[in-house]
Amino acid sequence: MFMAVDSSLPSPLAAPASDKDAKALQFIEEMTKNVDSVQQRVLREILSRNAETEYLKRFSLNGSTDRETFKSRIPVVTYEDLQPDIQRVADGDKSPIFSAHPISEFLTSSGTSAGERKLMPTIHEELDRRQLLYSLLMPVMNLYVPGLDKGKGLYFLFVKASTKTPGGLLARPVLTSYYNSDHFKTRPYDPFNVYTSPNEAILCLDSFQSMYAQMLCGLIMRDDVLRVGAVFASGLLRAIHFLQINWKELAHDIGNGTLNPKVTDASVRECMRKILKPNPELAEFISNECSEENWERIIVRIWPNTKYLDVIVTGAMAQYIPTLEYYSGGLPMACTMYASSECYFGLNLNPMCKPSEVAYTIMPNMAYFEFLPTESSASGLVDLSDVELCKEYELIITTYAGLCRYRVGDILRVTGFHNAAPQFYFVRRKNVLLSIESDKTDEAELQNAIENASLLLKEFNTSVVEYTSYADTKRIPGHYVIYWELLAKDSANAPTDDVLNQCCLQMEESLNSVYRQSRVADNSIGPLEIRVVQNSTFEELMDYAISRGASINQYKVPRCVSFTPMLELLDSRVVSKHFSPCLPHWTTERRR
Repeated sequence: MFMAVDSSLPSPLAAPASDKDAKALQFIEEMTKNVDSVQQRVLREILSRNAETEYLKRFSLNGSTDRETFKSRIPVVTYEDLQPDIQRVADGDKSPIFSAHPISEFLTSSGTSAGERKLMPTIHEELDRRQLLYSLLMPVMNLYVPGLDKGKGLYFLFVKASTKTPGGLLARPVLTSYYNSDHFKTRPYDPFNVYTSPNEAILCLDSFQSMYAQMLCGLIMRDDVLRVGAVFASGLLRAIHFLQINWKELAHDIGNGTLNPKVTDASVRECMRKILKPNPELAEFISNECSEENWERIIVRIWPNTKYLDVIVTGAMAQYIPTLEYYSGGLPMACTMYASSECYFGLNLNPMCKPSEVAYTIMPNMAYFEFLPTESSASGLVDLSDVELCKEYELIITTYAGLCRYRVGDILRVTGFHNAAPQFYFVRRKNVLLSIESDKTDEAELQNAIENASLLLKEFNTSVVEYTSYADTKRIPGHYVIYWELLAKDSANAPTDDVLNQCCLQMEESLNSVYRQSRVADNSIGPLEIRVVQNSTFEELMDYAISRGASINQYKVPRCVSFTPMLELLDSRVVSKHFSPCLPHWTTERRR
């Protein structure tokens, strides 16, 4: 039986729900009790199978699987260090550069390099490892929330467009890869993992048609829904916003047993034909609930048996917690899993905790993990079993697919232990400035976008004196807000509203492809906004920061603000607001 030895973990509410659950929980116990021995085995396996790869040979590892030899010879690297080799694979080089196993596809990371998604090489067996971690989630959840086999999950899951590299390999987000795999499409029946959304709706590339069909199914099966979720908190709020806009059409279809003609995908129409039956009573209920101006507790009003929300609300997603609490009436928010394009890491063994207390237990069988202390005085990497309580680290991974000592860019804090396994709180992404959903914009990228946009001001003899930004998530979809203080040398020839609107668009054109896809294809980010503020506003911002204890000698204008008083000061000085007048350019074609 699963026994939590850390006293900070609450006692489970129930015994394992089945023999299958008991085996999964026992596996977690074994992995977390033998962290270092499992890690040594994983590193040996990775190094021995990839001994003849070009990358390991380059550093004269000579087939050694010894941990100390590995650490002394293999460098810690970033994506930019690996990009030339990754590009060779993308261009069709099939030699074993990173992995002895063939690279099956690239997983596109939401982190960016030179404005494009990062390409993470993967091998087919990684799907098995991901599936293993997925199989542990519900056995843990069942300890805390009984009866989840008596209903269904309403999950809003989506795929994104895939591209092909010049060498013919698919490049797509990790979840798109998983949802398109047989591991997902032909998954065996599990009463604890039944979704309201049919596969056809999830796999539909058109975001409107996919959302419409998934929402329709969720409404039809409202009494069966026991949990509501999406990958990110922002995704669930997008679904609520979609319902606000489209409830009349949805109610019409439910009442008449018809399907909106905007849903044209043949496979979606066919699967919905089997689900839709006229239900005037349900249609009237939906209309009555959704026509009310007050949408507080709308989730539990429409899906009354919902026990929790299953969404990521850590990191940048924490900004959505108050809105989710409003719509759900304060339902628990379960953050169950920690994963990325590079690797799946671990799970939350206390999934019903408060969002501020979420800690992920890294499973030592998933990859080889090292940790770089973030303190400037610290040097050297430490192993998974050697991290210290309350300290912060940058995560470094070595994977079966051939990434060696790769800097993921996640900053984690050790908050406790389960058996011998450390538990980590996700602090932030390194260097990320702005994020609405899966987009990540750093300071250098924002600076470049502003420089490009400010070129449009030159003919007006105007320049950007100072700027800052923030991610406005009060409306759905959220959008970037950029505060500009301008210096116009000729007030009679100041830039027009149209020019400043074009500046917004130019900034969007300069941002990475993840951002632009979110704007164009996913509709998950709204138009970028520039708010022009009065002269001397940024001096006032500095005065305010100094009044709160900042050093006048070390003060730097923050390139992103989230502190409410600072935002209020900026907004009180706004003289004009401007929005991007159209969508930026985005294509599924991959540039060389």
